[in-house]
Amino acid sequence: MSTGVGFEVAEYERRLARAQTLMREAGLDCLLLTTEPEFRYFSGFRSDFWLSPTRPWYLVVPAAGKPVAVVPSIGLAALSATWLDDVRDWPAPRPADDGLDLLGETLREVCTGARRVGVPMGHETHVRMPLADFDALRASHASLAFVDATEVVRALRMIKSEAEIDKIRRVCQCASDAFENLSSLLVTGITEDEAFRRFRIELLRRGVENTPYLVGASGPDGADDMIKPPSTRELSAGDVLILDTGSVIDGYYCDFDRNYAFGAPSAAVRRAYEVVYSATEAGLAAARPGATTAQLWAAMAKVLSEGGSQGNAIGRLGHGLGMQLTEWPSNMPGDDTVLQPGMVLTLEPGMLFADGRMMLHEENLVVREDGAELLTRRAPEEIYVIED
Repeated sequence: MSTGVGFEVAEYERRLARAQTLMREAGLDCLLLTTEPEFRYFSGFRSDFWLSPTRPWYLVVPAAGKPVAVVPSIGLAALSATWLDDVRDWPAPRPADDGLDLLGETLREVCTGARRVGVPMGHETHVRMPLADFDALRASHASLAFVDATEVVRALRMIKSEAEIDKIRRVCQCASDAFENLSSLLVTGITEDEAFRRFRIELLRRGVENTPYLVGASGPDGADDMIKPPSTRELSAGDVLILDTGSVIDGYYCDFDRNYAFGAPSAAVRRAYEVVYSATEAGLAAARPGATTAQLWAAMAKVLSEGGSQGNAIGRLGHGLGMQLTEWPSNMPGDDTVLQPGMVLTLEPGMLFADGRMMLHEENLVVREDGAELLTRRAPEEIYVIED
């Protein structure tokens, strides 16, 4: 298993070659990429500076040759240290012309032929530049046709290389370690926010670089709202706590949860846990090349329904995973994405089993030729119990 930072140049060369093949098939003469994951996917550039919305960053991927970066001058040194050869900069922030003229010149130079510029425009994408600038770019370059490149980018990023899978496996194992040790750190009487804090510290202690996503819920005999901030309520006997983490190592995420009962769980809690565990088993069995994400959803949904589920407000039963906490595709009706080897997915069966009470279970896997390979360590068959 690789534990290094970043990738060898050959990884980026393979990504570029695959992208250019797909671009030719789609009739695209270049890609214009503005968001952090796509920029990093082709360049290898990682920085928390993306958290600042002040400056736009651009990457132009031509139909032939290496990508060209058009970046604020503050990023020149870092980008020049990547495998890229052509890095163009301007002294940002400069609201009157924040790199727009330089970007336009680059596109006119690089994008030849029919001059079709691919930009991701579909579901789960966005353009990370001022909308007024994007409108001005299109209006002032009538010779360039800006078209949707969502399917090209999806096709590239849905199938992970072994080097990418190694990174996801590593963060999954670190988080698994933290979840397994958390039972020794939780006690009846601590507050919900203290439980979150202890878990976050344990994740860092176990080797994750960051935990940008940590949600959960607790309540008597079951959890309620999974996405609200942790409260100051004390955890007492009869409570169930669900913690769900998206932690990161070297720019790649895990995303899974575990459930903890404070004191002996009720029969309803034990039954709900058994159902979501069984639904996950059904999902693992169904996650084979050639199946669709809709079929994967159906396999899990059948178990949940037969187990007495009163519904699921999440809207899907898992999703893609990688450089972002959630990626394409979704395990849901109507998403007929065909599973292929190298796809990394979450299985996330959840159910309301009583009024306002839910049980949620999640694992991370990679699709292999012969079926699913777990990247997380499987949750225990019975819920974790925190003794008084």
